[in-house]
Amino acid sequence: MKTLIIVRHAKSSWKHNVMDHDRPLKKRGFNDAEMMAKYTSNLYELPDKVITSTANRAKTTAGFFKKHWSIPDNIFYENSALYDFSGEELLKIIKSCEDTVDSLMVFGHNFAITDFVNIFGSTHIDNVPTCGFVELRFDINSWQNLKKGETVYTLFPKQLKL
Repeated sequence: MKTLIIVRHAKSSWKHNVMDHDRPLKKRGFNDAEMMAKYTSNLYELPDKVITSTANRAKTTAGFFKKHWSIPDNIFYENSALYDFSGEELLKIIKSCEDTVDSLMVFGHNFAITDFVNIFGSTHIDNVPTCGFVELRFDINSWQNLKKGETVYTLFPKQLKL
């Protein structure tokens, strides 16, 4: 059994004259990332491996989870290929994960994330919103054999703001 937690980066700011890769979070993004990381830290055990896109907004979002989940440096990785919007690289990275990793956490971008959870999950999600958190489980022993799994849990920031 393999578990994947996939998180879309929090809301980014368009105010800054920077390359897309370097765009920071906006205030709402910082608040949502803090809130989501803190809330989910009480629901989950530490994953075996965490991988984030190198884009500023994804790394910053992942940083909040690293802090609140107490994720050690030795399981926390950055991968520039996760700066992917089509989902091809996202799929390659997940499928190339070591089989000793039973729980994987990935921080990335749309449309890759929404497409991935709809192809490999059991619940259709129109759009995984910024800082959206989705847990999928797969009845496999090897990430290379990735196939349709089960959407076990979804949490979006607006659910915590009610």
